Formats: sequence, structure tokens, C-alpha cells
Amino acid sequence: MSDHYRHTKIIATLGPATESKEMLSKLIRGGVDILRLNMAHASHQWVADAMWFIREVSTEVDRQVAVMMDVKGPEIRTGAVEEPINLAAGDLIEFHIDGVEPSGDIPAVSVNYRGLPAEIEIGSTVLVDSGLIQLKALEKTDERIRLEVLTPGEMGSRRHINLPGIQVDLPALTEKDEDDLRAGVEAGIDFVALSFVREADDVKVLRSFLDGLGSKARIIAKIEDQAGVRNMESIIREADGIMVARGDLGIEIDYHQLPLVQSQLIRACQAEGKPVIVATHMLESMITSPMPTRAEVSDVSHAIREQADAVMLSGETTTGAYPLESVQVFRNIIETIEPSVERTLNDRIQLKEPKAKMLRSAAVLAADLEDSGIIVFSRSGFLPYVLGALRPHGIPIYAFTDIESIFRQLLLPWGVEPFLMEFSDDPEKTIQDAMGYLKRKGWIKSGNWLVVITNALAEQGQIVDSLQLRQVEN
Repeated sequence: MSDHYRHTKIIATLGPATESKEMLSKLIRGGVDILRLNMAHASHQWVADAMWFIREVSTEVDRQVAVMMDVKGPEIRTGAVEEPINLAAGDLIEFHIDGVEPSGDIPAVSVNYRGLPAEIEIGSTVLVDSGLIQLKALEKTDERIRLEVLTPGEMGSRRHINLPGIQVDLPALTEKDEDDLRAGVEAGIDFVALSFVREADDVKVLRSFLDGLGSKARIIAKIEDQAGVRNMESIIREADGIMVARGDLGIEIDYHQLPLVQSQLIRACQAEGKPVIVATHMLESMITSPMPTRAEVSDVSHAIREQADAVMLSGETTTGAYPLESVQVFRNIIETIEPSVERTLNDRIQLKEPKAKMLRSAAVLAADLEDSGIIVFSRSGFLPYVLGALRPHGIPIYAFTDIESIFRQLLLPWGVEPFLMEFSDDPEKTIQDAMGYLKRKGWIKSGNWLVVITNALAEQGQIVDSLQLRQVEN
């Protein structure tokens, strides 16, 4: 076994800075477990090319990665303007729905959401361009809103609008999202990150759509507004995992509440046994700097201490000048902080099935053994996901499967190291094959004790779940 077994997974976003074969090879060798495709401005051809490229490079470097498609989701944006509008505090500006002529007495810009005038309340705050421009609604009609500028700024084209505290009636999936998903499923994506999830039904809509395409991609619900926070428990139960999308979330809620909400989401996911990803602005300064700030180091360390399943890079690896260095910073922080985390199992998780409760015993046994690990065999991913959710510190979880899609989906949960291997009809041969594979690859050595979770044949051909203790032979 290596000196440090890394439990926390690393997600990087593919972009212009990382699309070369040389850089992508370095990222995968450097420890990236999942590559994210941001569909905000991507074409279907780019998706197909990116997937082919990722699989080819992964095979060449002999280290597979999973792919997550992040669909854009429903957004409220301003329309195009001929020239940026300079706004001073106290100025007035008008928002009008597409296709409606402006009043003409004050500067005006269109918005793409026809329901905005009906849903906004007089006196409410409207945030534009990641909150850089703050406006207050003064008057409205069915087609227009008159707003006062609270903070000065420059209104450019197609700026994102946030409406803190207002739950808008937008669809879970847009036509663009559906088109993108068709392209992604055809290309073989492993995960789908759904933007602006407000309630559990949003996840159900996506799952139904994926089912219709015959896709088993796992759904990661992005929590980005107050509605998502309010409904976090039901969303977590419905989704396969959660992303704490701190960009929009930090705009939608009071900024000083963000650390608390992040902690609440992580704890709620751990109680349900679902993976959680902490994302956005993790190492933002490294877009232009080779070193992180001290605050960023502390921020990433906090996510590791709270035992998030994964941390994610966005702009750092899409347009940043130091993508590889950003991944290395993640690894350095993870390898330094993880050994300092208290080695107690997750006591929040509710284990309902007897087989899941057996996994807790396996984790306890492995923790009591020195230099140990857990071997688990799975064709659904259920057992490795539960083992990861139990958080057995310092215990590698070697998950073997003979299904390629499950293999890649096992790259997300905390502490799980997946392997793709053919299973034998003889359970004992499958166990020996797995132990031999791990020994050849240097994951284990003679004398190591391993806790093995597998099926065993009983009398009259009955198959029973078993927990075995094996020592690696010379």
C-alpha cells in the first residue's frame, strides 16, 4: 500500500487550457478522478470529440477517469445591448420581457424570462452579473420592471440575474439541456450535474428523461439557491449525489451563511449515504497565480476535514494558466489534512438493509487491523457507495466490478478505488483473482490483512452474503 491512501476525489473541468493531449495526460496522471464538461457554451461536436479524447488519453496513461456533463439549466439573463450601460447609484433602469418595446424614458435591457414581472415583488433585490450590480424593484407592469441602482456597475450583454428568496417557475430542463443530454448519453457520460435544483421533482424530471434515453448515468443535484437549501433533504434522497455549487449559492444567500449551509449539506448527504462535491472558487486565484492564497488553502482544508467526497476545479483548469499546479495543490492539501481527521466512522448514516449493516462491521474490523483494506465485489455500485459513506479512515476500499459503467461511477465516492475485472462463476477464484491483481499492481503486499465482502455458496446451492478475513500470502 502507498504511504498515503487518498480518500477525497478530485474533479477538474475540461477547457481550452486542458484540451491538449499532453496536458490532459498530466492531469490524469496527477490525480484527477472525474472530468467535468461544462455545457454552458459547448457544442455537441465538442462533447463527442472530448469524450473520445478523454477515453483515448486514459487508455494511453493506463488510468481511467469518469466524465460528468454539467447541463446549463434554466437561467434568467439580460439580453444583448449595443454598448455597455454605465450605472451609477441612484440611477433607474428598466427590464422588459423579450419582444416588448422599452418605455424609452430610462435605459432599458430585455430579459429572457417572461414570468419575471409577475414573480418579482416591489422592494425586492435583484442581483446582476454575480451580484456585482444590485438593483431594487420600484414599479412593475405585466411586461416591464423599473429598478433603482443600489451599487454602480456596467451592464453588459447577457448578464446572469439572481433573485434571492424568490422561487421562479422555470422548467427543470430546457430544450438545450435535453439536446445536450442526448449528445452526452450517445457519447457515454457517467454523471449528469443538474443546475439550479429547487425541489426533488426536478431530479425526477431528469431521471425520467435519462430513462427514456436508456441511460444509467448518476444524477448530481446542484444546490444553488434558497429553494434548494430549503428542500435539501428531499433532493438528497432523490438524487445520486449533491454538488455544493458555491458560485450562485453565495449570491442567493447571505455570504456569511455560506459556510454553515455548506456544512449542513455535507452532513445531510452523509446521513443519507450520498456523495457530496464542494465546488466553485476553491483555488480561484490560481487562474492567474502559481500559488494559492492562504484563505484558499484553509477553505479546501475545511472541505477535507468535513469529509466531502470530492473537491472540484472550474476556471482553474478551463482557462487558468496553472491547471496542473492547481491539481497538485489539491493533492498536497488532501494528503496533509486527511491523516489529521478524527478516525471515527460516520454515525449519521441510517443503515436500513442487513447487508449494509454488515458493511459497518467490515469497516470496524478493517480499522482494528494494521495496514488493512477492504475488498468488495459489486455489479450495482451499492456496496462500495455505502462503504465510502461510512468513512473508514486509512482503509482503502478496493471495489471490483465487471461492468464498465459501474466501474467509472465508482470513481466518485470517498475512499473507493475501483477495478474492472471479469468475475468467475466460482467465488473463491474471483477473490484470488482480485487479490492477485492488487498484489501485482502494488496495492497490497504479503502479510497484509484484507476484509473481503462477497457471496458464498451454502448447502443446496444457496448463495449467502459473507464477510471474510484473508491474509495476503507470499
